[in-house]
Formats: sequence, structure tokens, C-alpha cells
Amino acid sequence: MLVDSHCHINFPDLAARMPEVLVNMAANGVSHALVIGVSRPKYPEVLALAEAHANLFATVGIHPDDPEAEEFSEDELVAHAAHAKVVGIGETGLDYHWCQGDLAWQHERFAVHIRAARRTGLPLVIHTRASAADTVRMMREHGADQAGGVMHCFTEDWDTARAALDLGFYISLSGIVTFKNAAVVKEVAQKVPLERLLVETDSPYLAPVPFRGKTNEPAFVKHVAEHIAELRGLSFETVAAATTDNFFRLFAKAQRVAGQG
Repeated sequence: MLVDSHCHINFPDLAARMPEVLVNMAANGVSHALVIGVSRPKYPEVLALAEAHANLFATVGIHPDDPEAEEFSEDELVAHAAHAKVVGIGETGLDYHWCQGDLAWQHERFAVHIRAARRTGLPLVIHTRASAADTVRMMREHGADQAGGVMHCFTEDWDTARAALDLGFYISLSGIVTFKNAAVVKEVAQKVPLERLLVETDSPYLAPVPFRGKTNEPAFVKHVAEHIAELRGLSFETVAAATTDNFFRLFAKAQRVAGQG
């Protein structure tokens, strides 16, 4: 079985056909999915999905790309994290692609999430885009290693991956790894220790080959795992089993809720 470690199935394109999305997951051997919180207004949607479906989990957080976003305070993040189906803090991090100028607000938002993760013991779900050096620096300076977590939809180079691994983080790869021009990501896919690797869709975005350009969904994470297996010279079953075990090891609260061993 597989786990989609990062998806946004509460977004309209997928929420409108939720029964089909869940059937497709099962048909492709995707047993569980983690639905990611990105904003205060959308958090109730994320939580409702996790409450309604035994095989869905939630995170709570504010994405780094919106300077006008209504924040969760550190105490609010901690309070939301007490919910049985909330298993991680994020998505959080830094994004210098969409945001420029004085980004003190973004740094403070990231720091708040790290502190909340440390207090709750839940892992961080970290987004980094065009900001790898500062992301790793802040992870070190604010003690992100005390919480652990995952670098989601990883697109940085091997040196950045290694820095995150040294802090105890996992690396999650999306459909980007299947793209022909993704040589840097393919290198990371080959080098990351198998016991620290996760797979995701980031749906509805970044559909893998052969669905590139179409609406992504959790069922398609199978194609991510298949491509990684091919790159590493491993069987699909080996990669599927390892990434599933890794997910439940990292998100230990999900393991308890799901009764996974």
C-alpha cells in the first residue's frame, strides 16, 4: 500500500468529486493521505475531511506565500494540534519565488510554526522555494530538529537534501521527479536513504507523467513511487512498503490513530 504524504483534496477541483477521489485511491493501492492545512479559512475543510474519513489525516498551518494571511498564533496551533486527526504542523517554511522585499513577516511565521511543533511534538511539513539557504538556517537556529518533519515537494539540490537529512528530516518527492527536465530531483531520488523517503502528490498540482498538465489526485502517487523505484533499481513493492513505513514512523500520531502496528 501507498500513502500520499501531502495533498490538498479540500481544494474545489477535488472536493467536488470526493467519492471518486477516494475510490481511485483505493483502486491504486493508496491506503491513506495527509490533507494539508494552508490557511485559517480553509483549515475547517481540512479537518472535516479528516474527521469524516478514517484513512485521511490533517495538518494545521499557514502557507508562507501570503503576507495578508490571517495568522494562527503559536498557542492556537498548539490547541488545534490536540485534535486526534491533526498529525503535523504546517505547511510552513519560506518562499522567495512568490514573495520579495522585507520578508520579516515570513520568517516570524515560520518561527512560530517551529515553536508550535516543538511544543506539541508533532512533525513539521516544510515548504521551501527559492529560499533553501535561509530555510535550512532557520531550521538550525530555531531547533526544528527537536520536532523533526519532512521537506515536502522537494526540488532543491543534494546538498540541501543532505542538510535537511542531517537535521533528522525526511525528503518527500512529488510528480516533479517524473518530469524529463528534473535531473536535480532525480539525483536526490537516487541518493536519499530509502528509510528517509516519502512520496506525495501535492494534488491538485504537479500531476506526474503520464498525467502531466491534468488535475492531480492522491491515486497518482503510485506513478511517483514507480518512477523512484525505476531510478533506484528497486521493485515498486519495495519503495511502496518503505515509504509507507516511513510515513507512519514520522507521523507517529497517525500510526496510533490508524492502528498501524
